[in-house]
Amino acid sequence: MTIKLYNTKTRRKEDFTPLSEGKVGMYCCGPTVYNYIHLGNTRPLVVFDTIRRYLIWRGFEVTFVQNFTDVDDKIIRRATEENISIKALTEKYITAFFEDTKTLNVLPADVHPRVSSHMPEIVSMIEAIIAHGHAYEVEGDVYFDVRSFPAYGELSGRDIDDMRSGARVLPGETKHDPLDFALWKAAKPNEPAWESPWGLGRPGWHIECSAMSCKYLGADFDIHGGGADLVFPHHENEIAQSRSATNAGFARYWLHNGFITVDQEKMSKSLGNFFLLREILTKFSGDVVRFYLLSTHYRSPIDFADDKLAVAAKSLARIQNSLLLLEEAKARATDSPPCLTECCQKTREEFIAAMDDDFNTALAISAIFTFCHELNSYLNREVPPARADIETVVQLFADFEAVLGMITPQAKETGGLEEPLLELLLKMREQVRAKKDWATADAIRDGLKELGIVIEDTLQGTRWKKDS
Repeated sequence: MTIKLYNTKTRRKEDFTPLSEGKVGMYCCGPTVYNYIHLGNTRPLVVFDTIRRYLIWRGFEVTFVQNFTDVDDKIIRRATEENISIKALTEKYITAFFEDTKTLNVLPADVHPRVSSHMPEIVSMIEAIIAHGHAYEVEGDVYFDVRSFPAYGELSGRDIDDMRSGARVLPGETKHDPLDFALWKAAKPNEPAWESPWGLGRPGWHIECSAMSCKYLGADFDIHGGGADLVFPHHENEIAQSRSATNAGFARYWLHNGFITVDQEKMSKSLGNFFLLREILTKFSGDVVRFYLLSTHYRSPIDFADDKLAVAAKSLARIQNSLLLLEEAKARATDSPPCLTECCQKTREEFIAAMDDDFNTALAISAIFTFCHELNSYLNREVPPARADIETVVQLFADFEAVLGMITPQAKETGGLEEPLLELLLKMREQVRAKKDWATADAIRDGLKELGIVIEDTLQGTRWKKDS
């Protein structure tokens, strides 16, 4: 089967054909590290981690690059506000980034380049753009000449003359045309600066990703990802400056995730309606947040609310409770003929078909729910399950986990004690039930229910599940 993905540049789904057979080069814009990540930042992290996981699961060798912007106006302002060095500020939030993304089971990139460590590559690329006639220097500032690049606007679908209407050069700017954008900014007092052929200064925002993606993936690579808010101007500018510097094609497929909204309005720091991931994780687990973000197709918007995360928690619990039921069934399994072979194969095919169709995680999760319904009916029979079925289902869930990253409950910060402690309570309950101490047995049951754990007394013994 062929993987199809929606290319923002062509505005249609295309068959995915990597430049090198069996290998994929993938770049995704990372955070500007001046604050903790919010839910809007989190969506592309989870989306492109899942796409990367699926490509690996399908057998591709993926090189995944995601940058840290650690040189920026916002960073300079925040460091001044906190009265700490820029280095201390960015290290603080880079460390926090890895802590938060680990909670979401997001895999680290193969390379996490930082802008501050790539000034030679940035300067070299700007020199190439100037040499090819697409940029100019004025008093230490270097600007990209937008009108020198005929394909400008191709990604975003904007007309250059329409963009020109109403645009103006702001006071203090020295660019020739309002549409031109900065590649290099002349140094200002009390700001970080680096040596360049145009004097001390620092890079503009857009050139950073071009220089770092080309360094690690080459002038031509397969996939460039990011949020829909980056299509213009960031990704449009990346294309213009990268192709002007290298005379190559740059990224072939452009993938963009939809916005997260609050009351139908885009979540953003500027609007003040953003929610830090760390705040959300005080109420919901990383598994639940990841499930919530993947339960809608990545290109569609998601409207945020606590009650919607609560629904996601119950939905995920249904899948994870099937896993608990499966674990309990292992002890009862026999060498009887398997019954689930066709069901497992059908589910696997539906899962692959959904993911092949522009990484439709919502449809893939729907296939898992249907399968869990069939599985629960099978495991709840009085007839013991077949050992071969158990093994097949375990592998199927392992495949789901390898791609989606939230099917199997993550170990909590209890050091793995949560389940052993629960099993200990259940053994104590069995002991008091044997003594006909019904009051204590009921107290344990009711106490666990308040904590979201439901106890079921069956013919096969006592089992537990998360309350869904």
